[in-house]
Amino acid sequence: MGTGKETSIAELARLIAGIVGYEGGWRFDPSKPDGMPRKRLDVSRLDALGWRAQTPLEQGLAQTYVWYFEALEADRLRA
Repeated sequence: MGTGKETSIAELARLIAGIVGYEGGWRFDPSKPDGMPRKRLDVSRLDALGWRAQTPLEQGLAQTYVWYFEALEADRLRA
């Protein structure tokens, strides 16, 4: 399989929380101690073509968050 970086749901949630400024608590369901089954994409074909992501996940999430609010504001101004 290719060399993609695996990120858990908890790690992703914490990244997003940091970006959006969420300061609340976390609660995980102890009845599901194994969590979400792993689902990792096979990026070996992209690797073979020489493609590499140029934007780190955290940076991409932050850019998307900013873009979303800019688009929301532009829609609001058009209305």
